[in-house]
Amino acid sequence: MGNTPDVYAILKNELKGSEAEVLTPGSAGYAESIKRWSEHCEKKAQAVVKVTSSSDISKTLNFAQTNEIPFVVRGGGHSTSGSSSIDDGLVIDLSKMRKVAVDPKAKTIRAEGGTIWEDVDMEAAKFGLATVGGTVNHTDNLISVEIVLASGQLVTASESSHPDLFWAVRGAGQNFGVVTAFTFQGYDQPDPVFAGTLVFLPDKLPQIVRFVNKFHATSDGNQALLWGFSSPPPANAPVVLAQVFYNGSESAGQEFFTDLINLGPVANTTSMIPYEKLNGLLNHAVGFDGRKQFGGGAFKLPLNPAFVQSIHADFLDFVNSHERMNESLILFETIPFTKILEVSNEEMAFSNRGDYYNVATCFKWFDPSLDQEIRDFSRNLLKKASQSAGVVQDEKVRSVEGVGVYGNYANLDVSATDIYGRNAKKLEDLKYKYDPNNLFSRGLRLVPKPLVVVN
Repeated sequence: MGNTPDVYAILKNELKGSEAEVLTPGSAGYAESIKRWSEHCEKKAQAVVKVTSSSDISKTLNFAQTNEIPFVVRGGGHSTSGSSSIDDGLVIDLSKMRKVAVDPKAKTIRAEGGTIWEDVDMEAAKFGLATVGGTVNHTDNLISVEIVLASGQLVTASESSHPDLFWAVRGAGQNFGVVTAFTFQGYDQPDPVFAGTLVFLPDKLPQIVRFVNKFHATSDGNQALLWGFSSPPPANAPVVLAQVFYNGSESAGQEFFTDLINLGPVANTTSMIPYEKLNGLLNHAVGFDGRKQFGGGAFKLPLNPAFVQSIHADFLDFVNSHERMNESLILFETIPFTKILEVSNEEMAFSNRGDYYNVATCFKWFDPSLDQEIRDFSRNLLKKASQSAGVVQDEKVRSVEGVGVYGNYANLDVSATDIYGRNAKKLEDLKYKYDPNNLFSRGLRLVPKPLVVVN
């Protein structure tokens, strides 16, 4: 029934009276609605439903089930897995649900399901607050979620309400429902921070790695360092990038990063900036054109400079042998993990906590014929880069620490165990409780498994 030409007219009628839109090919705004951050993920959906409320979502889910129409959910559309796009069904698009409300007394931030981090950062800053977010502002410090389940019911999940569901959605939310609102804990952040980007020629790479090793030993949690390789415009020449962050004064920040600054970067944009601008520092490197592919792994410090140079050489050889790939990036996210490790891998579905850091690739290209070649190269490069951590290949290490793969960087060809480790079994049990018919089947696959009762 989902393929009949007038089936979406039924949905339009069911949503009459709301501000929701049902866009089909030929509708004004349809072409824009299927655009994604990566062209690699753009698919021609049968319909895009721009919802404005939990009621709209419930009606759309019921319609999809009744008419056996597959669907996906789009939040910010920033992933490279393709899980927010579809060819053979409809998209539940949350982009009209971007309201952010701050309770300055309770220091909480409520963000609707379609918000991007820029919305959250900017509104929180009006009250001198900040919360934990991403490294770019067009992407867990969660108190509760409001979520529409497969049944169409809207529930609040928190430590005191549906705590098992709250456990699941912190890491595996797309498998359990459509989150219409998040409530985050905010923290006082009234002062600006020292941050910016240092750009070096590749010959400085050994000294940079030595500083990274020193950073690991000296950081007290008020600093962060993202560093990696690219050949960005306008020069399109190989460079080593280092984005620095210090939550404190300019003089203290310069002193902490003095070894890097004294290496003689060819560009230095560091300064005191409002905290809400921090997550926008990488935006220039992650524009919305071209095809893109995330990949993720893990690394431990200290690193051998020669080992990093070999990764750099592999990366450059591949990028330079293909046209228009100069904006590709490999990024070592040296963000202190002490606070992260205060929560165990069993306390929520998210299972990537360990004595290691994330390493990510973001390849950008324009020729569709390269899709598989780039995916394979990214996987192999990350496997090499992750050798220092051991968590990706060694099941014994994995059972003690996290999985070594950040779920947002993973592709859809990985298993639930790859992302959730020992938590996968519990997630499958909860999937049976909250979505026994596997309505939310797109993205990373979680198969509902009924609980076995032993008499």
